[in-house]
Amino acid sequence: MKFQRRVVITGLGCVTALAESADGLYEALCRGENGISTIESFDTSDFPVHFGGEIKKFDIDNYVPSREGRRMDRFTQMALASAIQAVKDSGLDFEKEDKERVGVIIGTGIGGIKEIEEQYLRLLQKGPRKVSPFCVPKLMGNAASGCVSIQYGLKGPNMCVVTACASAAHAIGEAFYNILCGRSEVVITGGSEAALTPVGLASFCALKSLSTRNDDPQHASRPFDVSRDGFVLAEGAAVLILEEYEHARKRGARIYAEMLGYGATGDGYHITAPLEDGSGAAKAMRLALEQAQLNPDQIDYINAHGTSTELNDAAESLAIRTVFGEHAYKLSVNSTKSCLGHSLGASGAIELLVCAKTIEKGIIHPTINLETVAPECDPKMDFVPKKAKEKKVRYALSNSLGFGGHNCSLIIGKV
Repeated sequence: MKFQRRVVITGLGCVTALAESADGLYEALCRGENGISTIESFDTSDFPVHFGGEIKKFDIDNYVPSREGRRMDRFTQMALASAIQAVKDSGLDFEKEDKERVGVIIGTGIGGIKEIEEQYLRLLQKGPRKVSPFCVPKLMGNAASGCVSIQYGLKGPNMCVVTACASAAHAIGEAFYNILCGRSEVVITGGSEAALTPVGLASFCALKSLSTRNDDPQHASRPFDVSRDGFVLAEGAAVLILEEYEHARKRGARIYAEMLGYGATGDGYHITAPLEDGSGAAKAMRLALEQAQLNPDQIDYINAHGTSTELNDAAESLAIRTVFGEHAYKLSVNSTKSCLGHSLGASGAIELLVCAKTIEKGIIHPTINLETVAPECDPKMDFVPKKAKEKKVRYALSNSLGFGGHNCSLIIGKV
């Protein structure tokens, strides 16, 4: 499908275990810093896993009045903080915009699980009359997009996308289409997740999908490595400002990159495992390339989903080789999750933010903890092990693959 309009990225914001700004995050990643640590927000002594990508110092009071912040679940707080950063970074003044032409699309995989847990305990301990009247507006997955739109009085399309670990990427893709088809001039988009809670951690432990390296958590997230043993659960958020190109140009906005392609497919196979041949992910990448009108050999860099699980890393690396052929050995492929862990429904936004900064700065951050590439991931591929790499990146692709068989690929390029 061809559109006459163009879409660009003009603002970035995030809250992660490494930093609470886009520049801070990117610089920490390029230094190979590690955001994995022992969980401090609750007692993990009875859990099989004691560590995660926990954000230690985030305070919503730095962004909005305390009373407002207390009425939001943590995932909404982080989304709103990221959005406020991104809007400031973009230089947008919504008092000068048609607010009916500004949308908000923010994804989450799980939503307000912290609020659900806290209110269920209150129900058991104190009875139904003590359950908070703010329980529903705090737990609902669309609370993040709702609160961001309320913050600025925005009247355009407002929605939440829920597709597990692909939620943020799908949200960005739908925001991209929203501008392409002429319904909005600007969309605030991204994802947020705060599932590092007792039930969240216990659930993924029960699924046996997490690394259990309690004696060495800093080396637990090791995508594509022969000794990987599961992902590291993390929390975080990222928001990007997407804007119609002429709208951005007329107001003199700084442009990080142009959105070029969006591919979305389903595996139709298993609720948690990917297709072993990676065909669903491969099709998503091909669709994104087709929309971007790019040949595979024009892609310089892929920010992989790269979870550090046995099945995902093998399937994704095979999908990359299937789509890119011999060019797969010339591309640079890294995993941001090696440094941050896996923030589920927020990861696609965090990783596209990293792609935008990579295009701007020309440095690809390392996949840390990668000692020996697993045979099934192909040691001939460049996974940027341990050390950042200087490289001119014209076009970057970001993959997000979610439980349920949800596959999403996004392509951005230098303007």
